[in-house]
Amino acid sequence: MAVIVYAESDNGIYKKSSFEAITYGKDLANQLGSTCIAVSIGNKGTQNLGLYGADKELNISGDLFSTFNPQAYAKALSEVVSAESGETVIISQTYNGKSIAPLLAVKQDAALVTGIVDMVDTTAGFSVKKTCFSSKAIGHINVNHPKRVLTLIPNSYKITEGGKDISYETVSTSVSASDINTTIVSTDKVTGKIPLTEAELVVSAGRGLKGPENWNMIEELADVLGAATACSKPVSDIGWRPHSEHVGQTGITIKPNLYIAAGISGAIQHLAGVGSSKVICVINTDPEAPFFKAADYGIVGDVFDVLPKLIKRAKEIKGA
Repeated sequence: MAVIVYAESDNGIYKKSSFEAITYGKDLANQLGSTCIAVSIGNKGTQNLGLYGADKELNISGDLFSTFNPQAYAKALSEVVSAESGETVIISQTYNGKSIAPLLAVKQDAALVTGIVDMVDTTAGFSVKKTCFSSKAIGHINVNHPKRVLTLIPNSYKITEGGKDISYETVSTSVSASDINTTIVSTDKVTGKIPLTEAELVVSAGRGLKGPENWNMIEELADVLGAATACSKPVSDIGWRPHSEHVGQTGITIKPNLYIAAGISGAIQHLAGVGSSKVICVINTDPEAPFFKAADYGIVGDVFDVLPKLIKRAKEIKGA
């Protein structure tokens, strides 16, 4: 019996969340006394997954996997899981991962638990910890089914490097064009930026910046810190920033180590997408802004006064 980990890649580069999932899978495999098998699909990354704990890497190749399709990927992954006698499958909770996981669970007749944030407790069964109610609560779920599909929230588990180099094997599946009911016409990707779902530092802003012409302060602070940029829903709705930067309940859910929010009131819909951040720093002129209740650090002040000072200090520290 094995722990199977889906190693997601993009244009030949493994995502950071894949390394987290592999480390998680290896630690779980150690508890269960089994092996950790990483499975990549299509154009695999060049990094050696053995360094993150994989005991074996399998790559599913073929023309049908040149672009992402959840139906094709789920069927191919299911065939490998069956062939390798996989009992538990770990998938990072990315956009792709969230679309594959339920399809795979159905094909494997497995229990599905999403939003995992900590290691499984196997001392008395199989108990997992997951986020609930838009990350406002933590649930402890006892899984009694012999097969499980778990999705791990990015930035929830520390990557451990210290394994050994392993070679990969290419495997084939029975997936055919008839298994695919949808066709991807085009894909628009944001390039040259840190993906929000993988960013450890995020600088975000709302309508308090008064206009898109003032976003240079957010971009400059993010550049100094090596952070990704984000925004609130109203900002993306009125076209100040692209929808790809919208974080919140109806946007992207993130869990960075540090989330800086400038000029955002902190409506519950926004908190639903960023509330799991390890440290939240809020800058707002209104001392009664709801966001301060969720913040670890708060600055009551005008963003046009505070941000330049933060940028200056960050540059001094970076220079030193």
